[in-house]
Amino acid sequence: MIAGGIEEKQKKRMTREFFARDGITVARELLGKILVHETKMGTVRGIITEVESYMGETDKGAHTYGGKRTERTEPMYHAGGTSYVYLIYGMYSCMNIAAMTEGIPQAVLLRSVMPADEESKDRMLALRLAELNRKQEKKGGEPYTMENCPPSLKKHLADGPGKMCIAMGITRADNDLDMVKHPAFYVTEGMEVRQDQIKAGKRIGIDYAEEAADYLWRFYL
Repeated sequence: MIAGGIEEKQKKRMTREFFARDGITVARELLGKILVHETKMGTVRGIITEVESYMGETDKGAHTYGGKRTERTEPMYHAGGTSYVYLIYGMYSCMNIAAMTEGIPQAVLLRSVMPADEESKDRMLALRLAELNRKQEKKGGEPYTMENCPPSLKKHLADGPGKMCIAMGITRADNDLDMVKHPAFYVTEGMEVRQDQIKAGKRIGIDYAEEAADYLWRFYL
């Protein structure tokens, strides 16, 4: 549970002005904010705890490096605050939010969240279990329940980009949405984060990006 006083802040949505800044600034300031998504299980709220910056056409780690503007990368070229959800390995969703302004394709990958309240925690667990049981069904195994779900699932509920999307109910259907205006998918104020609480490290999974693989553009609490 979050400390008292955060409930009112949850109601204040992040504006276009917040997102219309460079991807590093937006990434750092997204830490502690709350990602809100209306799902089939109900409203899920996650405190953002880990992010990565992707800085557009000059960033060898970015999908838009070298001006690669395709149907897939188009949301990165849209106004700051636009969602960019893509698949990795053909099966797992990754959630990004565009930064800057129209035509400048910077974005922030959301890597991890923690439940903002007990209801969200229960719904995240239910969403993770539903996905796990779909795999169990294919294998012919017995379904998991809240009572017998693997301890690792509870421990690592939403601490990776794929797991986070499953726990938040985010799919490709949530791609290219304006999160400044959308009624069911947006970011609000959250917990206070001091600069000394923010750590920086190398981005994960971009070994192909040459010198850009060493940039300290991953930020986490």
